[in-house]
Amino acid sequence: MDALALSWFLIVCLVVILGSGVWIGISLLAVGWVAMTLFTLRPVGDAMVTTIWGSSSSWTLTALPMFIWMGEILFRSKLSEDMFTGLAPWVSRLPGRLLHTNVIGCAIFAAVSGSSAATCATIGRMTVPELRRRGYPEELVIGTLAGSGTLGLLIPPSLILIVYGVAADVSIAQLFVAGVLPGILLSVLFSGYVIVAAMLRPERIPGGEEQLGFREKLVRSRHLLPVMGLIAVVLGSIYSGYATATEAAGMGVLGALVLSAAQGTLSWASFKDGLLGATRLSCMIALILAGAAFLTLAMGFTGLPRALAEWIDSLDLTPSGLVLVLACFYIVLGCFLDGISMVVLTMAVVLPTIQRAGFDLIWFGVFVVLVVEMAQITPPVGFNLFVLQGMTGRQITYVARVALPFFLLMVVAVVLVTVFPEIVLFLPRQMAGG
Repeated sequence: MDALALSWFLIVCLVVILGSGVWIGISLLAVGWVAMTLFTLRPVGDAMVTTIWGSSSSWTLTALPMFIWMGEILFRSKLSEDMFTGLAPWVSRLPGRLLHTNVIGCAIFAAVSGSSAATCATIGRMTVPELRRRGYPEELVIGTLAGSGTLGLLIPPSLILIVYGVAADVSIAQLFVAGVLPGILLSVLFSGYVIVAAMLRPERIPGGEEQLGFREKLVRSRHLLPVMGLIAVVLGSIYSGYATATEAAGMGVLGALVLSAAQGTLSWASFKDGLLGATRLSCMIALILAGAAFLTLAMGFTGLPRALAEWIDSLDLTPSGLVLVLACFYIVLGCFLDGISMVVLTMAVVLPTIQRAGFDLIWFGVFVVLVVEMAQITPPVGFNLFVLQGMTGRQITYVARVALPFFLLMVVAVVLVTVFPEIVLFLPRQMAGG
């Protein structure tokens, strides 16, 4: 079976298994088992056990449940309500009003976590209940969170950019700087969509907040100080080199507990509920990661990613055609693999093709992350879709549908950074002294 036929066969297997109601993580494991059993001679059992253990025992992975627990603590305190109180005066004049807090919150937290799942889960725990309570349309609440949650992959620090920098032998510091302007561009596009959607159907947006003068807005902003202070501690500890992301996540949990206790909202019941909530969501994500890790291993044994990349190389495309085909290629791979795995499995073959076509490797790193972000909200294995499904109780098809406009906005962002590569390269060139 050739690479294209194999890819479609495995996609059909995954859709059928998911459609039967099997848990997502188990479905990924099952498709990996099918791929290894039918198309390789490798023993499946040992490989599955070793891969699941390796993916579950990663020290880096411990940052994820810690950030989720931090969000659960903030969700059960007054901090989420305070965040709305502080932000409301500044966004109340914008069409869409408090929906912009999803975009702003995810952009800020993305600079702390470096993880799309952690960003989506943490901000969602704080904003979704409050926006629902205030009567905002469900599809915009979930859609903005699905799209904005992907900023965790792009805005530094980014685990994928680190992996790419090692694989491509380019400066990780320059890659981090290169991700800043595209991250701002995506945030502006998302907020712009909210503004347009609200202007087209203003009756769906709840009544405006109280209009205040500049001085009163500053006074209300004091409610943001606890949240911003906590984020500053976590972010500052990472950028100063004082703590790793995992250690900073632990500091974030401790800070959230201290703030919750200071507000009088920390009790044994709230502590237990927050811990159990974080455990449930973290276990769901960990199972999906374990399934994705085994599927990644199975894909590597079948040779599918390398075969598809070599097929692209054989097409002898123009630079613009190559960008288009690679975008489609990574979106298809996103049906099977997590973002880091896509980079690891394909760079050895793709990078020589990119260099022959004359593309800047720093630009290509940001391009890859943008396309991987698109895969985060693309069925059937869009990771953010699963996180939001578990958080909101909505069907995966509903979450995917409301996330579609934000997928299209990411397509616009990819087109813009391709036509105007200076969006990516301006800051790295300034950093390098011209």
